[in-house]
Amino acid sequence: MSETTGNPSISTTMDYHKLSIQNRKCKIVKRTQFTKMKHEKAKEKKSRRKKAAEMREVLGDAAPPKPVPHTTESLRPPDLTSVEADDEEVAADAQNDEFAKYFNCETTPKILITTNKKSSLETRKLLDEIVNVMPNSEYVKRGKVDMKDLVKEAIEREYSHVVVINEDMKKPNSIIVSHLPEGPTATFRLTSVKLKKQLKRHGNATRHRPEVILNNFKTRLGHTVGRMLGSLFHMDPEFRGRNVVTFHNQRDFIFFRRHRYIFKKNARVGLQELGPRLTLKLRRLQKGTFDTTGGEYEWYYNHKQMDVNRRTFFL
Repeated sequence: MSETTGNPSISTTMDYHKLSIQNRKCKIVKRTQFTKMKHEKAKEKKSRRKKAAEMREVLGDAAPPKPVPHTTESLRPPDLTSVEADDEEVAADAQNDEFAKYFNCETTPKILITTNKKSSLETRKLLDEIVNVMPNSEYVKRGKVDMKDLVKEAIEREYSHVVVINEDMKKPNSIIVSHLPEGPTATFRLTSVKLKKQLKRHGNATRHRPEVILNNFKTRLGHTVGRMLGSLFHMDPEFRGRNVVTFHNQRDFIFFRRHRYIFKKNARVGLQELGPRLTLKLRRLQKGTFDTTGGEYEWYYNHKQMDVNRRTFFL
């Protein structure tokens, strides 16, 4: 009962409706009543939002702050390795790490991109689009060369990165990114791949150097992974092309997108997706270059230990 009016509260009414629906035997009546209950609940929620918006408009700056919704990420437990935006120690480390020369525009990345030894048509299509994303990249056919020999040859030819697209069941399923000559090497699981032709109203990309956005990398590990992905691109973008590449981390899934933007009236911005669209999830971060036998791992994914709490994230 409501304390002010003496009438049943909304939650009490909803609980009563749920009990009455559960006691019904006819499935058609159950479905009808459930749909009606959901409609009433949505109507009540819309009314509450409308009243709150009117109150904020009347009170202005004195209005109470908007309630923060409870999401899986907002309920994330505190992490000792979390990185703040104004952390001086992290900023000092960033100036001296292996990726500082790329972010300071002291050197230009030179990337070798290849596939597994017997790549399928789907993998080669994705490879063509990734080469198009990175103007400073070059495709080299893998042939029968082992990964260790490929890395040695890339170092001799002064490449800065090696990117390998692997596949399973003739579909790309993972990407290895190795920074040369001293590492680190990251292995990502690859999912939700959509090529340019699979996107609605896609645009045609140009060869201008894109702007790079690294978003929501909040831990030391995430900071390293984000800078490693950012080092694949030249940090002196050509703004004339209006191309932007985004790596957005959400719950340890890294979403890759490429857009072209255009400024409209009233300070509005329009976006056109250029493709490809894909999702990465870190599996391993290894010190040094690729070495499956004697390599030392900074971090690797262990589902038995890491999937216990769904609110724990590592990037």
